[in-house]
Amino acid sequence: MGIQHTAIVTGANHGIGAATAVALARAGCAVLCSYLRIEDPADPGTPRAYRDHRAQDATAVAAAIRADGGQAITVEADLSDPAAPALLFDAAEAELGPVDILINNATGWVADTFAAAATDHLGRDLRPVSEQTWRQQFAIDAMAAALLIGEFARRHIERGAGWGRIIGLTSGGDLGFPEEVSYGAAKAAQVNYTMSAALELARYGITANMVHPPVTDTGWVTDAVRETVEASRTLIHVASPAEVAAVIAYLASEAAALITANVITLR
Repeated sequence: MGIQHTAIVTGANHGIGAATAVALARAGCAVLCSYLRIEDPADPGTPRAYRDHRAQDATAVAAAIRADGGQAITVEADLSDPAAPALLFDAAEAELGPVDILINNATGWVADTFAAAATDHLGRDLRPVSEQTWRQQFAIDAMAAALLIGEFARRHIERGAGWGRIIGLTSGGDLGFPEEVSYGAAKAAQVNYTMSAALELARYGITANMVHPPVTDTGWVTDAVRETVEASRTLIHVASPAEVAAVIAYLASEAAALITANVITLR
């Protein structure tokens, strides 16, 4: 990347977030690994390993980065708190330097539905759409993403910076996201915020894109999931977190200067 950049990666304790933190560090970035330990209830359709991953901190991720010669710190933050973005940027600036890469990876994922169903097509527990499921999802995937982008932009403009990257993760589609309806809706909101950022902040040297990963094995992929992918004409790969992280790291690089205001779908 030439000069050293500083990145904030949310949800960096496991999965795509952890892999992205490692990939950015290998490209020369100093990385703040933000995370929140989540204790998920037992779910017969979700492997225990995935729940364990979500319950861990980001210590091992940062340690691996430092062992490889990189710079990394960890901060546990509840992104549903509107004060969290400023705290993350303050911590990064104090220990690593001004933030010029933001990866909005964290999610408040919950499987909810309008239908009268207790489990989804993969055997995972479903909840009816409610104020609680809406708040859990939108607080992280929409509100926090918007506030993080706003904090990024404000500090970038105030210091007169001329280079920046904003990258978010999305899912769902144009016809919604059945059985994950609040997740799909919140991600649609994040896409809209990110596209607006791409257009409003281009004059300040900032690019903003969303990545739509394929099915990615972060620990939740079961045999039923793999069978679904194999039977689908549009779901082509089961990716590893590192494969998705490689695309994100490219979008955060100098070489991706002309890529902005895109939703990049990986298959």
